[in-house]
Amino acid sequence: MTPSVRSSGSLLLIGLLVPWLISASNAAEEQVFDVRRHLSTVTGYSAARNVYDGTFVTSSVPDGCSAVHLNLVARHGTRSPTKKRIKELDRLAIRLDSLLKDTKRITGENGLGLQKIPSWLWDWQSPWKGREKGGELIQRGENELYNLGIRIRERYPDLFDEEYHPDTFNIRATQVPRASASAVAFGMGLFSGKGNLGPGSHRAFSVISESRASDIWLRFYESCETYKEYRKSQEPAVDKLKEPILNEITSSLTSRYQLNFTVQDIASLWFLCKQEASLLDITDQACGLFNSNQVSLLEWTDDLEVFVLKGYGEAVNYRMGIPLLRDVVQSMEQAILAKEENRKTYEKAKLRFAHAETVVPFSCLLGLFLEGSEFEQIQREEPLALPPKPPQKRNWMGSNVAPFSGNNMLVLYSCPSAKNNGNSRVETQGNDYFVHVLHNEVPISMPGCGSTSFCPFEVFKEKIVNPHLKHEFESICNTRPESPAPKSGSKPLTFTRKLSMFFRWLFFLEDSRIYGHNHEEL
Repeated sequence: MTPSVRSSGSLLLIGLLVPWLISASNAAEEQVFDVRRHLSTVTGYSAARNVYDGTFVTSSVPDGCSAVHLNLVARHGTRSPTKKRIKELDRLAIRLDSLLKDTKRITGENGLGLQKIPSWLWDWQSPWKGREKGGELIQRGENELYNLGIRIRERYPDLFDEEYHPDTFNIRATQVPRASASAVAFGMGLFSGKGNLGPGSHRAFSVISESRASDIWLRFYESCETYKEYRKSQEPAVDKLKEPILNEITSSLTSRYQLNFTVQDIASLWFLCKQEASLLDITDQACGLFNSNQVSLLEWTDDLEVFVLKGYGEAVNYRMGIPLLRDVVQSMEQAILAKEENRKTYEKAKLRFAHAETVVPFSCLLGLFLEGSEFEQIQREEPLALPPKPPQKRNWMGSNVAPFSGNNMLVLYSCPSAKNNGNSRVETQGNDYFVHVLHNEVPISMPGCGSTSFCPFEVFKEKIVNPHLKHEFESICNTRPESPAPKSGSKPLTFTRKLSMFFRWLFFLEDSRIYGHNHEEL
């Protein structure tokens, strides 16, 4: 065989193999792609914890250091869809039935177009059909928080070996039932075997909640008028950012399944995918309509929304969380004071349970999930670029920033003081204090502390906390508008009139609680 013939044969073989290799590679990628890890803030905690890929610089706690206080800021566990979303899924079932009937009428009973339609779509009904209420913590969410409580106790035994007292272990939650239920589930794990109630040797413990109308520590977003105005103004812009992706996927799925989908259909099917995968472990129905690239793009649109409306998109998003940041730092300062005074009993843990709208701003206040020089931009109050679009990698992913049960832990450590003595370090009688920051139980680097997770407390305050604390919640959020001066000749308010105005204000707050807000609380 001549060289030219052998060369032609090799090229032919390569030409046949390349498409097959590409196809096999794509199939393998689809096989290892787990949609449950790509559901933005609807991601379950067990999937989110596995997202950690080692890219963060971690710091081990030095020998001789002991934990003296723990701050926890956690989101509630996995919950059912809200009442509003349950109705959306009921409408989706009616819409899908209409689409299928139209296609059957056009193509006929045995039309080729019907063969492309996934079998589950026929006669599909929402798993939450008929539910009158929603948004409650489900069993999966209970387990997430219960097991988190057990793990924290095992990880920090010296902190939790003391007899329970509400002043020692301070547990707080918002008044939203799924948050307070999460606090209870966590406490049951944390204190399991510590009491004499029932076969599990449980014990009673207190969970404290502030009024919804005045909780500026965990629900600051409801008391911040500036933020509410910003969010309302930016929601249309976020929809515009999402639009090209949704249009592209709508066109693709319409062609693939021969169903006349609208953009709203695709948005509802993506929501269904997230609920099925996260709550029910069903990944071959609604999620099966999308390929991995489309899931990544839809996830990115959700992450953009979280970034713009809850995260680094605007300083007010996280600066309104200053009361929470100040409370965290003050609790550590009180623990240091107690330690220095050799007090036997003091607050050893402050454990808070709230929402994504709490965890996301608090993560931003700590400077987490930033790219490159973005921490310096934040310090200069400069706007940040949006998270890069797939397939580019990004730090900002809702599945890691604020999944169900997502949490930030700040553990205060006391370490023996040391000073240099020539070429050696000699321990002295005093103590130095450090903050160890963990996100979803994993040490995470803080750009403000030299990209380490174990930071001297004073450096933590100087570099990360103090630049924020120069602002005040009232000035950021415009929460104290001046009352208009009384009109000339107007009569002073009588006691009866004042009482009437008070009850009208009270009933207004109650109406707001019952009928909800403009946006869905995560």
